[in-house]
Amino acid sequence: MAEVLLGVDTGTGSTKGVLATADGTIVRTAVRQHAMSLPRPGWAEVDAEAVWWGDFVDVCRELTSDLDGHELVGMCVSGVGPCLLLCDDDLAPVRPAILYGIDMRATAEIDELAERLGAEHVLERCGKALSTQAVGPKMVWVQRNEPEAWRRARRWFNSNSYLVAKLTGEYVLDHHTASQNDPLYDLRRNDWAQDWLPDVVGHLEVPRLVWPADVVGRVTAEASAATGVPEGVPVCAGTVDAWSEAFSAGVRRPGDLMLMYGSTMFFVQVLPSLQTHPLLWTTTGVEREQFTLAAGMSTSGSLTSWVQELTGGAPFEQLVAEASALPPGSDGLVLLPYFAGERTPIFDPRARGVVAGLSLRHGRGHLFRAVYEGIAYGIRQIVEFLDGEQTPIDRLVAVGGGTQGGLWTQIVSDVVGRPQVVPTQTVGASYGDALLAAIGTGLVPPETDWASVGTVVEPNPANHELYDRLYGVYGDLYPATKSLVHTLAATQEDAFRS
Repeated sequence: MAEVLLGVDTGTGSTKGVLATADGTIVRTAVRQHAMSLPRPGWAEVDAEAVWWGDFVDVCRELTSDLDGHELVGMCVSGVGPCLLLCDDDLAPVRPAILYGIDMRATAEIDELAERLGAEHVLERCGKALSTQAVGPKMVWVQRNEPEAWRRARRWFNSNSYLVAKLTGEYVLDHHTASQNDPLYDLRRNDWAQDWLPDVVGHLEVPRLVWPADVVGRVTAEASAATGVPEGVPVCAGTVDAWSEAFSAGVRRPGDLMLMYGSTMFFVQVLPSLQTHPLLWTTTGVEREQFTLAAGMSTSGSLTSWVQELTGGAPFEQLVAEASALPPGSDGLVLLPYFAGERTPIFDPRARGVVAGLSLRHGRGHLFRAVYEGIAYGIRQIVEFLDGEQTPIDRLVAVGGGTQGGLWTQIVSDVVGRPQVVPTQTVGASYGDALLAAIGTGLVPPETDWASVGTVVEPNPANHELYDRLYGVYGDLYPATKSLVHTLAATQEDAFRS
C-alpha cells in the first residue's frame, strides 16, 4: 500500500488540497473558491468557521473519500496570514477573522504602539517596523472598539493554527507565523517577547511555539468524523501560505527570491544571516536557524478580477489575448495598483488606484495590460529594495496562478530586467504542506526538495528602454497625486460613515 501525504492551504481566494507520495508525485488535487468580506473601506475579514473550516472540510472529504489503495500517513496545513482570529474556550470565533496587511483598520494603534515601545526597538527586536501587517495593533483595536468580543476571547489563531486546533485540539503557533505577530515575538531569541506580551495580549492564553514541520498532534475522532481524514493521522503545524509555497518551489538557499502571483503579490527571500530593513519584513524561515526577508503588495490577481468584472465578465483567456495583441506600455497608460491601499514600499492605507494617460482610443485590453504592467512596476520597486549588497538576489522563482498563460510573467521579466524560473509543479502552498508533512513524519530526510525547473522566462531587451521610461513615470505618479488621493480616500470613508 503506497503511503501518501495530505497538504491543504487556505488562501485569500481559495482553499487547495493535494495528495502526494513521498517522492512528490501528485495523486489528486481539490479546490474550493471563496471570497473575503470587505465590510468597510480598509477592512478585510473572513468568517473562519464557514470559510476556513468549511472549505477545509470539503477539500479533505474530496481527497480522502477514496484513497484507492493509498495509506494516508501524515498531513500539514498552511493558510493566509498573519491574521487575527479570536476564539472562546470552545474554539468558537468571537468575531470574523481580521486578515493580514490588506486590513488597514488599526492605523492609530500602529502609531501608538510604535511610540510606546519605541520604533527603533521594535525594528531591532521584531525585524520589521509596525505596519498593517502586524497582529498586535489589531488586538489593541479589538480591545478598544469591540470590548465585548475581546472579553469573550481566550485564545488567538492564524488560519493554519486554527485548523490545527480543530483537527487535534492543540493550541500552537509556528515560529514563522509568530515572527509576524509583531510586536509579540523576539526574532533574535526565537521566542515570545515576554515583557511586551501583557501590554498587548492581556488575558489571552499564549500558544506553544513549534516549527512548521513539527508533528503537533493527531486527528481526533471528532475531526475525523467531520473531515473524513482517518483518526490518528499525524498533523504538522504548517505556516503562512507564502512561505509554504516558497518551500514547495525550492526557495531555500540564500539569494533565492520567490515572487508569488496570487490575489496579492508576495515576495520571500532567503537570507544568509539575520538582517533588517525599515521598509521590509524580516522573519524566521520555514526551517530552523533560517531567516527570510519579505514584502507584499496589497493587490495583484484581485485587480485582474476587478477589470474582468468591470468590463462585463469576458473570459480571462480573451482578456489576456486582447492585452497580448497590444504594444508594451499599453499605448501610454500607467496604472498605480493601490486599489486597497498599499503595503510595500509606501505603507499607505489611504493610497488609491490611479490610471494615468487614458484617452477615448483605449479599451479594456489596454486597461488589462496596464494592470499587469502597473503591478510589474511595483514588483521592480520591491526587487530593487531586496537586492542589496548584503542580500544579493541570485535567482527569481515565480509561483502562483498568475504564472499561467505567460503574458504576465513576460511583462514582469521585461520590466524588472531579470529572468524568472517557473517550477514544473505549480500546485502551490498545499504542495509545500505535503512536503513538510513528509519531512515531519520522517518519511523523507529534512533536505528533501521536490522542486524542478519547468520554464525560464527571459527578459526581452527590445522592451527595456520603453519600460525604463514608464517606470520613471510610475515612480513619480504616487508622490504627485498623494495629497489628492488622500482627500478622495477621506471622502470615501466619510461617505461610508454617513
